[in-house]
Amino acid sequence: MSATEIDYYELLEVERTADDKTLKSAYRLLAMRYHPDRNQGDAESEAKFKAISEAYECLKDPQKRAAYDRYGHAAFQQGGGNGAGGFGGQGGFSDIGDIFETIFGSAFGGGGRQQARRGADMRYDMEVGLEEAFHGKDTQIEVDVSVACEPCGGLGAEPGTGKRGCNMCGGHGKVRSQQGFFVVERACPQCHGSGQVIDSPCRSCGGEGRVDRRQKLDVAIPPGVDNGTRIRLTGKGEAGPNGAPPGDLYIFIHLRKHRVFEREGTTLFTRIPISFTKAALGGVVEIPGLDGENNRIEIPVGIQSGKQLRIRGAGMPVLQARGRGDLVVEIQVETPTRLSARQKELLREFQETETGEECPQSRGFFDKLKEVWSDLTE
Repeated sequence: MSATEIDYYELLEVERTADDKTLKSAYRLLAMRYHPDRNQGDAESEAKFKAISEAYECLKDPQKRAAYDRYGHAAFQQGGGNGAGGFGGQGGFSDIGDIFETIFGSAFGGGGRQQARRGADMRYDMEVGLEEAFHGKDTQIEVDVSVACEPCGGLGAEPGTGKRGCNMCGGHGKVRSQQGFFVVERACPQCHGSGQVIDSPCRSCGGEGRVDRRQKLDVAIPPGVDNGTRIRLTGKGEAGPNGAPPGDLYIFIHLRKHRVFEREGTTLFTRIPISFTKAALGGVVEIPGLDGENNRIEIPVGIQSGKQLRIRGAGMPVLQARGRGDLVVEIQVETPTRLSARQKELLREFQETETGEECPQSRGFFDKLKEVWSDLTE
């Protein structure tokens, strides 16, 4: 049995609208059923296995499936007849590459010269402080990068000489070969897809059209950058071979740890210790922000450790937009460790006046302990 005799979708027992998951599931089920190892000596099962494998190999590839959906089996019959089902006659398609070109454009075949290969993109990791991320800055970096060769203008040929058409591919930049059922098209190994060769390579760059140089580049760091922010410098990557366009340079931002603030998005976090008297009586503290302004924080009476106070608009700038995040301050009540004799005396006087109502959480906790102890002793 040949897969060309039966519709691929019928072979796999699926609808023509089946998605990739359905195709894969159907193929696996049928492959297990007709696998030669499970049907030894059964020629019909072996033929069926080959047919469904051929069908799945076609339909799992989006490009081949599109060609099959449009032209059926004729899409893969190189040099097909001139009859109703053939594509080999005048005005028809000579092979699968021509079909792909008709459906998808020259990027998938058609014998046109391969586009000049763009230079590689590059990555540069930059560490910045939180203040720099807040205000932004203009800086300069140095990178080792391939640039277009000046003597040959990036063409790769010795000045005064030029290029000629490649004999191997006839200037098309691609060669084709038959591999089993399909015609495979690949870049010409002699001209590397350019369709041209150089007889007299440039002595400065060896025919590459590019040389390694250390370059200084200006970089503008916008306010609000964060860990992982990517800044793109267009055309500052590796130069393309033989005059092809350069790639891009991507700068990845990494923030240094700050001594006071922690950051989460546009929100800044910090912890401030206050005395237990200020926690009890309330008051005001000031904390300088990254913008240089003092942020006034009202401490409510009786505040507890761990309480967070939020100051709107005192956080990080929003990247490439207006506005700022918030500053969140976590209060830590500090118990004094160095008391004068007079301070101790005053605290003892205060202790003698305590009724338990001053600290309801402590009193409530110990009341619960008493109840638990009473239940255990009854």
